[in-house]
Amino acid sequence: MALVVAGRAPAAAAQEPHAPDDSLGTVHFPISCSSRAQVAFDRAMALLHHMTYPQARAAFAGVAEIDPRCAMARWGVAMTRFQPLWPTRPGPDDIRRGREEIRQARTLGAPTERERLFLDAGAAFFREPDSAEYRERIAGWHRAMERVHAAFPRDQEAAVWLALATLAAAPAAEMRRQSDRAAELLLDVYRRNPDHPGAMHYLIHADDVPGRERESPGIVRRYESVAPRNPHALHMPTHIYTRLGEWQPVIQGNLRAAEAALAHPSGDGGRLVWDEFPHAIEYLVYAYLQVGGDGEALAQLRRLQETRALEPTFKTAFHLSSAAARYALERHAWGEAMALVPRDPPSLDWDRFAWPEAVTWFARGLGAAREGELDRARTAGARLGELEAVARGSGEEVFARQIGVLGLAVAGWLAHASGLPDSGATLMRRAAELETSTPKPAVTPGPTLPADELLGDMLLEQKRAVQALAAYRRSLERYPGRLNSLLGAARAARGTGDRRLAAAFYGKVLAAAGAGSRTPVMKEARAFATAGERRE
Repeated sequence: MALVVAGRAPAAAAQEPHAPDDSLGTVHFPISCSSRAQVAFDRAMALLHHMTYPQARAAFAGVAEIDPRCAMARWGVAMTRFQPLWPTRPGPDDIRRGREEIRQARTLGAPTERERLFLDAGAAFFREPDSAEYRERIAGWHRAMERVHAAFPRDQEAAVWLALATLAAAPAAEMRRQSDRAAELLLDVYRRNPDHPGAMHYLIHADDVPGRERESPGIVRRYESVAPRNPHALHMPTHIYTRLGEWQPVIQGNLRAAEAALAHPSGDGGRLVWDEFPHAIEYLVYAYLQVGGDGEALAQLRRLQETRALEPTFKTAFHLSSAAARYALERHAWGEAMALVPRDPPSLDWDRFAWPEAVTWFARGLGAAREGELDRARTAGARLGELEAVARGSGEEVFARQIGVLGLAVAGWLAHASGLPDSGATLMRRAAELETSTPKPAVTPGPTLPADELLGDMLLEQKRAVQALAAYRRSLERYPGRLNSLLGAARAARGTGDRRLAAAFYGKVLAAAGAGSRTPVMKEARAFATAGERRE
């Protein structure tokens, strides 16, 4: 039978009327273990489907204590050793530990074909040699999950796990097609079990691509309440709200997620702050900046920077780098951007985090170009080229493409600042094309700065208002509600002489950020509106 599973309830999270505070959704993954182990296993599986990895690992270990002969408990522990869809990569120790868990499971013996196939899929990821690239491991796991689903096509867990593997293994060029396929699998499960956390969660990931963001609004809202104290369940719907430019739900969801994350420690003995906390904080910083809430964004940035014992992962490195860069760049504080310090804090293993480091160099390079510090911009551009090569050499093609967009943008603004406007615009168009063809990894709410928005800024400076307006519109189509794209579009429309269109965009600026603290922007928008009223 299916079981509504429950988890530990941290006191900080707000209550929801739709589900008990300790609810995690409804999961049933049949295993050949004792009845007590089955109940505990379903709870552990729900935690894993919410990507609550530290607690899921402890829960699967608890299943093994209940029933030491339960092979699938060891499989469950192994599956918490890597994080599909997240940018964190398992180190050699995780690979060896995962492989040992699978070996122990096989030694215990899986009495059913279904369980043996799930074990085979785990073994495909944790295979030797330890040096095998992550993308190769994901591809092997995906192929093995295809075999599980082919053998058991009506099995809900086989379908959910295959959907997850499909999203994780999708090449950049096939992301939309693979997202469609994953969504088809997940919707079938959801129709049969509308409380399945994996079906809801992974469907939101499938919809976190251009063109799918409006596909499942009801499921997005349902996932908000299915596990009202789980940090990732509170955060995940805000991926879709961010794509839609709905900033208040992004803010509310991530305020709750950040507090809940603090009640879910990580690391041995729970000594570390789980990297879901910085994940929620960057989304908060981004959303506050889009409503002109610069003071609130700064408070969240400082909250992140002052939090000790952050889990030393890719996610933490990215959010420390990216949140600081966003705070400077969104405010067009070019001097602040130019002064950002790469590889900070030095306690993190930055040699593993090329893209996070690149974000800081991008901010430095763009800030330097905008400030006329061309040598410093060249230095930043050179470092971006090195980091792109590092990412590509380690098999991280999507990360390399993200860095490539940043490098082209710095090169474009350097050319523009050097008196080569056509070259600058050409490079920015290349950056925009690359950005459009590159999937957005789940770690980030969006590009550090959209390439089309930067192109619009450049074209506006070059007095090409018509082209600038087209660039801003492309930016807003892909990233709705961005304050600087709305402002740029208003200025460009004004430059074309279309006062009615300019007024419409300035109106959207005021609607988005009229209560914010970005005073010069608000003065400009209100002055235009007042002048229009006088003309009438």
